[in-house]
Amino acid sequence: MGLEIMKKKRDYNEEIKDTPYHKYAYGFDFDVMHPFMLKSFIPFFKEGNLLELGSFKGDFTRRLSPYFNDITCVEASSEAINVAEKEYGKKIKFIHSLFEEATLQTKYDNIILTHVLEHIDDRVAVLKMINDEWLSDNGRFFLVCPNANAPSRQIAVKMGIISHNTAITPAEAEHGHKITYTLDTLERDAKLAGLNVIHRSGIFFKAFAGFQWDKILDTDIISPEYLEGCYQLGQQYPDLCSSIFLMCEKGE
Repeated sequence: MGLEIMKKKRDYNEEIKDTPYHKYAYGFDFDVMHPFMLKSFIPFFKEGNLLELGSFKGDFTRRLSPYFNDITCVEASSEAINVAEKEYGKKIKFIHSLFEEATLQTKYDNIILTHVLEHIDDRVAVLKMINDEWLSDNGRFFLVCPNANAPSRQIAVKMGIISHNTAITPAEAEHGHKITYTLDTLERDAKLAGLNVIHRSGIFFKAFAGFQWDKILDTDIISPEYLEGCYQLGQQYPDLCSSIFLMCEKGE
């Protein structure tokens, strides 16, 4: 092999497993972030079909299904697909594949990639594939990633838990994270791929970590009005949100 270093083959079934000290996804993600992501997307939806890239076990797919009759999901974890297919059967088309290896026979009017890009090795190449091969001429691409500058993360830096805002923690690395994006670096990669960024925003002002939110949501401390307030505040201060959101259209 000489100086050549063999890359360790990724086990996507292993990456989605919870660890004793960090979950792959929290109740906060499913119960709070998913509804507000959908709320952010709805004004931009195009009539037509939908491609969801990285559908996990179909939790967000369930929220999307009332809006689209033709949904295709591409997922790298066979275990996640098995769970989703048991619920949806043939109503939704599931493709077990890496994005880089997926062969899709059509173009899509809506493409969604939420909390997945940060897991991908060659992110610009995948974004370029979306722009060049999968997005229809009048389609829209919805891109959401965790935000390095979320207050909960900045507080963790001040506490000495994380070295800097964009650091990849050991737990994140176990779950396959390759980068922690900010709005400017996310838009940089979208533009490098040729995408045309039409709208940029944040989703949900977040001062607590996911595990802290799960504990709070089990109480009556937080009202629906408070959650809505955090969502609206996030529109005013996107750089202080749990997630950052770009809506893109096809570029040359």
